This record gives sequence, structure tokens and C-alpha cells, in this order.
Amino acid sequence: MAKAYTAPATVESPSNIWKVIIASSLGTMIEWYDFYIFGSLAAIIATKFFPETNPTAAFLSTLATFGAGFAARPFGALFFGRIGDLVGRKYAFLVTLLIMGGATTLIGLLPTYHQIGLLAPIILFTIRILQGLALGGEYGGAAVYVAEHSPSHRRGYYTSFIQTTATLGLFVSLAVIVGVRLSMSREAFNEWGWRIPFLLSIFLVGLSVYIRTRMSESPLFAKLKAQGKTSKSPIRDSFGSKAQWKTILVVLFGAAAGQAVIWYVGQFYALYFLQSALKVEFVKANVIVAVALAFGLPLFIFFGWLSDRIGRKKVMMAGNLLGALALYPTYKALHYFAGPITPAVMEGDKVVTPAVAASANPVMLTILIFTLLIWVGMVYGPIAAFLVEAFPARIRYTSVSLPYHVANGYFGGFLPLIGASLVAATGNIYSGLIWPIAIALMTFVVGSIFLRETAGKMADDEVELHPARNEMETSQAG
Repeated sequence: MAKAYTAPATVESPSNIWKVIIASSLGTMIEWYDFYIFGSLAAIIATKFFPETNPTAAFLSTLATFGAGFAARPFGALFFGRIGDLVGRKYAFLVTLLIMGGATTLIGLLPTYHQIGLLAPIILFTIRILQGLALGGEYGGAAVYVAEHSPSHRRGYYTSFIQTTATLGLFVSLAVIVGVRLSMSREAFNEWGWRIPFLLSIFLVGLSVYIRTRMSESPLFAKLKAQGKTSKSPIRDSFGSKAQWKTILVVLFGAAAGQAVIWYVGQFYALYFLQSALKVEFVKANVIVAVALAFGLPLFIFFGWLSDRIGRKKVMMAGNLLGALALYPTYKALHYFAGPITPAVMEGDKVVTPAVAASANPVMLTILIFTLLIWVGMVYGPIAAFLVEAFPARIRYTSVSLPYHVANGYFGGFLPLIGASLVAATGNIYSGLIWPIAIALMTFVVGSIFLRETAGKMADDEVELHPARNEMETSQAG
């Protein structure tokens, strides 16, 4: 059994750990903001960068472009994860921040389909790939950086603040979009005002870059580097044996996949459902989700803290099961409280007044979205600590990033497209829930059988911890 490395006292001091958390979380929140304003404005982007001859096809094309960013995330995880394990955590996620900010600003400046034709969707698709690559390298670095500054008995609690950043980024994106929309007419917003949230990114990124350049390297990584124990080939060391692949697959299907779909169906898909299926007015739908997110943010911290007390596995598995069971009745209730839809008023082929849920109950809709966030908090709050504890320190950045971003990039990121396609194919507005329910139940079964508890079991010097790693060491000893 390897002796656990105890970080210097200055690392675990309250003032220092909060500086680390704030600096890491701010940058990560900004990257999520950049990533999600695209999806939040999907309905408008569809009319700007794709042909309007078939609105449904244009919207699905926009969701596919949105999903392309998610598809790129695992590749960003491998590329930047390797850099993070070779050069350092700080350097890798500073570079990803610059790429994300630049790409987001470019969307705000990009000419439309009417101005440059097919070049518009091609360039948009390329920018979205860059965003996905950047985010793929960001999250793992931030989670690892905070975890490696944290005392083991509070790792779930401290890393849960990183877990709030995805929801906080979505919240900020909705708040900015609503604020800009309310400052001008609907026509002006649809014409040019939608660009403002993208352009604001450059100021947010500048602030975060300034803060991050003043951060020091992770003390654990610095120790490994000083002792010559860092990996010379993180990708080979991460994926070069059956035991390591077993670990990755157990983490992917037994934890990360269910977390991904519960997160997206509880927040992002809920916004899409309110707007597209239930026809809740744009500003009202965004405010409903934003308010629910604001009240739901403490849940991530609570469940991260709880995982330090009772274990990561119990909290995450309960979230997957309860979330899967609650999704359909909650979405049915959303439909009920959205009320009947007033049909669109047409003049020829032109929509004069769009279809709208004129009698929607915003209080009940907000409460229902908040209940979804309970399950989101359970699966998402503890997972950063779990992922960090599941892999050796010298290849941690690379190893953590891949299963997380495969899960969130493919299982979660394509949920809006899969859901919209199922709804279009069946005509049933609830058929989009088949995917997240099935994946969450799969994760509950796989995780309950194969996942082992990691809380409090991580040896921070690199020789660790996960069942696959233990089996490898046992076989080598034999």
C-alpha cells in the first residue's frame, strides 16, 4: 500500500483553497457560458446561418452543429489532457480559455447565410469544433487542479464548486440573453442583438486570463515533476492496458453517462422543451429556467459535501435511479402547467403572431424545473471528486477528461438532437425522454454492480486506488 502524500499545510489553508476555487471556477464558468449561449440561441441561429426554406431542417442542422462541439470534446480532452500531464495543469487550461474566448467572439462577428452563403454554416461548424476542443481540455484541468489542492476528507465539497460552473455558466448565459432581449425590441434582437452575448465573451475571458496567470501550479503535480515521476507518455499510460480500459469503461458507463443525460435533460433540454414543445414565450421560458437554476446551485455543493460523508457511489446511483423514474411525470406536469397553446396567426405564409402558451403558470414551472435539479445535483455534485480519485496522479488529467467528455459529449451533448429527432419521427413530445431514461437506468445498473467507492481512498502520490489499478498491481505481484 502506497503511503498517501499529504499536501503542505499552506495548500490546505482556508484562504489558499478558496483562492484556488474562485480562480478555477471563474474561468470554467466563462467557458461554459461561451459554450451554452449557442444552444440557448439555437432557434435564432437557425434562421441566420442556415437556409430558411425548411425551418425544421434548419433547426435540426443548428442542433447538429451544437452537438458537433460536444463530439469534439473527447479529442480536446486527449490533446489538452496530455499537455496537462506533461507540462502542467495551469498551462493547459489557460490555453483552452483563450481558444474558447476567441471562438465565441468570432461567432458574434460571423456574417450570416444571406451575406456569404454556404460559407456561413461551414465557418460556424468549424468554430463550434474549436469550442468543443477547448472545453474538452478545460473541465478536467480545473477539476484536477482544485482536487489536488484539497484535503482528502473534503475533496467532494471543494470540487463541488467546480461542478456548479456548468449550471452557473448556463444561468449567466440565460441572464445575459434575457437582459439584452429586454433592452431592445424583439425585431432588433432577432436582427442583430443576439450577437451581443457572444461579443461580451472577450471581456469575461480577459478577466479570467488575468486571474489565471497569477495562479501557481498544482502542488501535487509540482511534487511529481520535481521527483521525475510525471508520465512521459500520458496517452499510452492511460490507455495501454486492459486494466486501465476496464477502469475507464466502468467510469464511463457506471457513472459519467448517466450523469450526462440527467444534467442535460434537467436543464438544457428542459429549456428547449418549454420553448419548442410547450410554446412558452422566449423571455418567460428563459426566466423560469434561470430562476430554477439560481435556487438549484446550492444542491451541487450539498451533494458534494454529502459524498464526503456517505460516499460518492451512493449519492450518484440514487440520483440516476430517482432521476430516471421522475423524468416522465415531471415533464407531463410541465405540459399541464404550461397550459393550452394559442395557435399562430398567419397572413399568407408569414407568421404575424407566433403560437404561444398564453396561460403558462411560471411559479409551478419553476418549481418543477427545480425538482429536476435535485437529481442533477446528486449525479453531478460528487462526480469531479470521484473522477479524480479514480485515476493515478501522473496521468490524471488525461484519464479524467476522456470518460467525462465522451459521456457529456455524446450521451448528453446529442440529447437535444436525439430528442428533437424522436419527437419529429413519432409526433409524441415525450418521446425525446426515452434516451435519457434508458441511459440513466443503464448507469444505475452498471454502477451498482461494478463501481467501487473511492471517497477517502485516494493515495495522492500516484500509486493508487481504483479496482482495475489494484487488480493490475496484484497480477504483477503474482
